[in-house]
This record gives sequence, structure tokens and C-alpha cells, in this order.
Amino acid sequence: MTKIDRYILLLFLRTVFICFCSISGIFVVFHAFTSMDELVKQGQEQDGLVLVMCRFYGPYLLLLFDWTGAIITLMAFLFTVGWLRRTGELTSTLAAGISHGRLLRPMIIASLLIVLAQLSSRELLLPSYRDALSMKAKDITGESEQPILAQYDKVNRVLIDGKSLIAQSGRVIEPSFRLDGEYPGYGDLLLARSGVWMEASADHPGGYLLDGVQRPEDIDALPSVGIASRPILYSSSDQAWLKPRQCFFATTVHVDLLQTNQSATRMASVMELIGRVKNPAVHSSLSLQVLLHERIIRPALDFSLILLGLPLVVNRRGRNLFVMIAAAMGTVLAFFVIKTLCGALGGNGYWLSPAMAAWLPLIILGPLAYLRYRDVQLV
Repeated sequence: MTKIDRYILLLFLRTVFICFCSISGIFVVFHAFTSMDELVKQGQEQDGLVLVMCRFYGPYLLLLFDWTGAIITLMAFLFTVGWLRRTGELTSTLAAGISHGRLLRPMIIASLLIVLAQLSSRELLLPSYRDALSMKAKDITGESEQPILAQYDKVNRVLIDGKSLIAQSGRVIEPSFRLDGEYPGYGDLLLARSGVWMEASADHPGGYLLDGVQRPEDIDALPSVGIASRPILYSSSDQAWLKPRQCFFATTVHVDLLQTNQSATRMASVMELIGRVKNPAVHSSLSLQVLLHERIIRPALDFSLILLGLPLVVNRRGRNLFVMIAAAMGTVLAFFVIKTLCGALGGNGYWLSPAMAAWLPLIILGPLAYLRYRDVQLV
């Protein structure tokens, strides 16, 4: 890496940082302006306003980076090259016999690293903050109740429902499970005071621990039942780890699937999405399958979007910077129109399969992005 490479790279990264801070600042200021009373109240009750705002807005900044990283990178390309052209540094560098392709190489590599940083954040960080991202400012603790989305366990033939849900702690308030399968003695309804999701352990598979069972009334006298040698409903009569009036329901329908807020699904990792698609207990919609394929090819699409803007950066016609920004916004708009249209067709089952709906934008835009990249190398 030469001195001019380090200079351009530093200028580019500084531009990316300033653009992201500007967008983040606008978001935080406008959101905090409408929620300041709740934030101040939480700050008085907890660790102070600054720490409360950091805890509340920190996950949102990660989400904002995931949403805008590729677009900010494209804009940073334009601003950086525009600055070099304005100061005359671009002209002198080109006059020395250095091509645009060689000049842009540090920024292209940095853009690829930014896309990979987005991928790491999307797969490793955002899934752990998805419950925090569904909170309102008045409930930073995440302990407020939210509506529950009933899910039918097709394997065990049980409808999982309840009064409400506390997503962050995995608790179901007043669970009401309708039993359509053959569970002798348990009747057709399982009612309890509360339920909590428990991961698999040596005593049981994953499922819901129901406390304060109200129906069936003789729950402590009933034996555990299931299908073949696989227990599904555990009772305290033959399970020493259960307390009186407790029952455990073994299922693969995770508590995240009970959230009405779809952010829990959209911010799941690729491995979690694969698990949901392969889960035989729940229905796998076409839109979920499209989302899975979109997440797999997202890094390649984001990088393609950046490469599509390279001819605008070269600017052979000497156009004004604002004209180039307008052209870049048009490129971004066309990119998302193609992506959204293909996703809608695949999610609704029109013309395209879920896999083709997700991969078609890359099939269309990928070769075009490569041609634009090669075109810049020759200038």
C-alpha cells in the first residue's frame, strides 16, 4: 500500500464514518424528541439518562448500519472522489499515469470489508438484540406484555396460545393450549397461570414449562403421555424435577414464533431461518423461504450495488456532484425496485419460486456490476 493509497483510504473511511454519524444523529434526535419523557423517567429510576439512551439506542445503531451500510458506502465513493477532484488531487494523480481502477482499489477493498462487517453484525450481533429492538421507549426493561401470535404444532397437534407474551424473558401469560391429539386424561385444553420457554436439558427436550396448571384439575395424578416412546406432556407424578401443579410441554415451536412483531423473524440469523424452514411442526411460508435465500445472497447484492455506482464516480462528462448524487439515488431506487418486485412475486407464489425470486436480482445485476467494474479499470 502506497502513501496515496493510505491517504485515499483514510479520506474514504472518514467520509463513511461522518455519513453514518449524520444519519444516526438525525435518527436519535428525532426519536428521542418524541420519547424524551419516557427516557428521562427510566433514567431517574435506573442508571442515568446517558446509560439508558446508550442501552436503548445501541441496538438501533447496529440495525441502522445493517440497513444503510451499502448506500452510505456508495455515497462515500462520490463524496471522496468529488473532494479529490475539487482539490485537484485527482487530476494530478491521473496525469501521473495512474488509472481510475488503481486509484479506486483501496476504496473497493474497504467497501468489501464494510459489507463483511455488515454480514458479521447481521449474523452474530443483531439476533441477540432483536427483543430489545422491539421495545418501546417506555419499556426499556422489556418486561411489558405484548400480543401473542397463536401457532399450531403440526407434529404434536397442539395449538399454542395465551393471553399475552413477554418476549425477552420467554414467558407466556395465561397459556391456553388446545390439545387436538390423543392425550388420555388431559382432555382437549391445557390451562395454566404462566408458562416459560426452556431450552433442552438432560431431563427434557425444548418446550414450555407451565406453572399453576388449572386444567386438567388432577394434573398431579396424571402420568406423562406422548407418541410412541417420545414424551410430549410431562407431569409431576413421574417426573421428579417438576413441582406440584406444573406440566411441561415438549415442542419445537420456539417462543420467538409467538411474537406478532415480525422483526424477530427478519433479524434471525441464517442458521435460525434454516431451522425454521426445516421445522416440521410449523408452517413454512413462501415469504420466509424468500427471506432465507435473500439473507444468503445479501453480501453479494450489497457489493454489486456499490460496483454499480463506479461509473458515476469516474464521471467522464464532468457532471456536477449533485447530479452524480441524483444519479446514484436513481441507481439505488432501481436496485430496490427490482429486489422488492422479485421478492413480492416469490412470496406470493406468482411466476417465481422462492429461490429464484431471491437470486434473480443477483443474476440480473451481478454481471452488470462486474462489467461496470471492468469498465472503470480501463479508464
